[in-house]
Amino acid sequence: MKILNFLVIIFICINPSVKADSKKTLIEELRKGGKLIFIRHAYAPGGGDPDNFDINDCTTQRNLSDSGRAQSQKIGNFFKENKILIGKVYSSEWCRCIETASIAFKKYETKNFLNSFFSSKFANNRKKQILDFDKFISSWDKNKNLVFVTHYVVIFEILNYAPSSGEIIVADKNLKLIDSIKIKY
Repeated sequence: MKILNFLVIIFICINPSVKADSKKTLIEELRKGGKLIFIRHAYAPGGGDPDNFDINDCTTQRNLSDSGRAQSQKIGNFFKENKILIGKVYSSEWCRCIETASIAFKKYETKNFLNSFFSSKFANNRKKQILDFDKFISSWDKNKNLVFVTHYVVIFEILNYAPSSGEIIVADKNLKLIDSIKIKY
């Protein structure tokens, strides 16, 4: 039992440096370019969208809270402070994604293949959206980083990874997960 306790203490002591090394390695990878960067929209309280959801009316949608807006700023700061160049930023058409992209990066384009298909109202779009995404990245200039501000279900479908709000998930050109960074809200 003493050995187990000793090992737990050692693990706790070295764990922060392992995380720091992991973050440093990820930043170096991002600086090289050619990465697909998925960001789940920043914190928007609740789950899914209201029944009266209208893509053209943000008042009918689940939106970022003040904490989510602050988290979006932190996301943008992460890229600026670490001098990570971005080729282009693409966002879902949902207001919470657009607001995340706008605050973090200022310039972005919307793409409907990044839209949520969580609710039954949009579930039938899943297969086409994933095919459209695959087609889109097949013509990507693989020398530049691309950012996709999207939803949990889209990231999970593409990368088989369950992201937190505002989490940055990095994949290579083959959609192989490299690492992620959780940005606190």
